[in-house]
Amino acid sequence: MPFSFFHLLCYINIIFAEVDAVNEGASKSKSKLRLFVFGDSYVDTGNWRKSIGSSWKEPYGITFPGKPSGRFSDGRVLTDYIASYLGIRTPIAYKWRKEVKRSNLEYGMNFAYGGTGVLDTLANQPNMTTQIDFFQRLVEQKVYGKQDLDNSVALVSVAGNDYATYLARNTHDLQKLGDFTKKIMDHLEINMDRIRGLGVKRIAVTLIEPMGCIPLQAASSSYSNCTQALNLGSKFHNQMLNQSLQNLNAKDNSTVFITLDLYDAFFSALNKFTTHAPAGSLGLKPCCEGKEMGKYYCGSVDESGAKLYTICENPNLSFFWDTLHPSQNGWHSIFSSLRSSLHKLTA
Repeated sequence: MPFSFFHLLCYINIIFAEVDAVNEGASKSKSKLRLFVFGDSYVDTGNWRKSIGSSWKEPYGITFPGKPSGRFSDGRVLTDYIASYLGIRTPIAYKWRKEVKRSNLEYGMNFAYGGTGVLDTLANQPNMTTQIDFFQRLVEQKVYGKQDLDNSVALVSVAGNDYATYLARNTHDLQKLGDFTKKIMDHLEINMDRIRGLGVKRIAVTLIEPMGCIPLQAASSSYSNCTQALNLGSKFHNQMLNQSLQNLNAKDNSTVFITLDLYDAFFSALNKFTTHAPAGSLGLKPCCEGKEMGKYYCGSVDESGAKLYTICENPNLSFFWDTLHPSQNGWHSIFSSLRSSLHKLTA
């Protein structure tokens, strides 16, 4: 598809939206904030090892920064937009903390690993408890002091991979999913209380996305419909999570914990996308996918390096990048839907 004036306008709008987010966050912040990130691939900005992480392979990063950067997207992810809103640079990924100058740590740190969850998942990477252990170690080592923590925000995005692991191990048995949700909540409450106990003053926790709308699930309907049974599971998880956060805030009559409603934000963004997007846009269908579903994935190559995946002509017209993750365009739309809740981070 040739580059058109329409595409130029799209790029300009994205640039100005991101500048506005930076200016808005900066004007609200009385002093430089530190952002500490815990969770999975929705917020990971490069913690996987390059040798094994699909997020370090082409075509990931094709939109930003133009090459693979460890993000599970063609470009920016939720962390980048939250940091921009707060008026700071995206915090360094934990894996790279020793490879950069000390000044690069002043924006906080990202402990998130794609594929992980509250509990152990199919990905052999640090779960949320271990991620908090990393953070606690840095606090004990005085890498971050009281003043840093007094001006800190945490972003927690986790649990989708817990459910994916449960369904994989229980052959998609939904009968006991409610009991599994309660197990997740028990561990999640302990972990979030630990983050608060380490001195973080505001903790934003994402409600889980509509799991049935992820392309991996929507593929069974040729990307035309979401799987409603899984969306009901998402709703139950979010009801439980809201109650858990209320309980945590009630412990000391505070508003430390706030929610970012990814469930409604996904639907709102998808609705706007499918209603107003130009011809050629992709709804639930991913931009990048393996040539054979379940056998190859975005970024798969054969022994000679030949691509075993297809990629859409213009990622800026897609909502989902691959079968699990939003594109940069998708995350920008989701972030825009979350904007009304973000003022609580700096209130």
